Amino acid sequence: MDTHDTPESSQNQTFLLGAIAVEAGLSAGTREVAGVWVDADMDYRKIEPVRRAAKARRIELTPLSRQELDARVGHDKHGGVVAEVGPRTFLTLDELLAHSGSERSFFVMLDGVEDPFNFGQSIRSLYAAGCHGVVVRPRNWAMADGEAPSIIARSSAGTSEFMPIALAETPEEAAEFFKAKGVVVAAAAETHEAVPLYDVDLTKPLFLLIGGEKRGVKRSFLNQADQVVQIPYGRPFEYALGTVAAVSVLGFELARQRGGK
Repeated sequence: MDTHDTPESSQNQTFLLGAIAVEAGLSAGTREVAGVWVDADMDYRKIEPVRRAAKARRIELTPLSRQELDARVGHDKHGGVVAEVGPRTFLTLDELLAHSGSERSFFVMLDGVEDPFNFGQSIRSLYAAGCHGVVVRPRNWAMADGEAPSIIARSSAGTSEFMPIALAETPEEAAEFFKAKGVVVAAAAETHEAVPLYDVDLTKPLFLLIGGEKRGVKRSFLNQADQVVQIPYGRPFEYALGTVAAVSVLGFELARQRGGK
């Protein structure tokens, strides 16, 4: 299937840090990997999954001193395992839908997530809940420069490298696409038309928009939605849940209704 590179500059170095993130980057096949460096004093038995994944890509592990690793990435928070990688590749919406291969698939668009750590944690929860793919805008944390890709990979426990991710210019564009394919379009929002999450049948193929806790979901999207749901609280409370908490509640209710174990 065709994939599409992000517009990251080739002059910007991007690193994945730590054994879990590096193994994921090697195994997922969503990035080119220029090289992998490990602490020369590390017990290689502790990073056997990294070694196997690198061997499968025909990439040698290059031992460096701790000081050399620190100098390469500019700090010492790398866990002794570093990979220099290229831009992540993304799918089109058509490819994402074809990739799911399930009649009960569900897709989530994350819009307005405020920082890369929360973005990675959200991906982690959705991956564990069985989400078939994530949709993001072209400008998002996954294609940001600097340390964002590494923060996402580590906070997601590597799942950000494996999760199928597609691009859409706007939530409305994604909603129009999925509606045309017979997929139910839903949003999570605190509005007068919202139905409590646990009172809704969400077992059909579903596209769900989850907005950031500050901006929420725009009225233009709510007007397109077939269903608007809200997370019921256990007591009166006027504030929104944090993005990661909301994503987890929504994702695992979808998993429960689909018979997730």
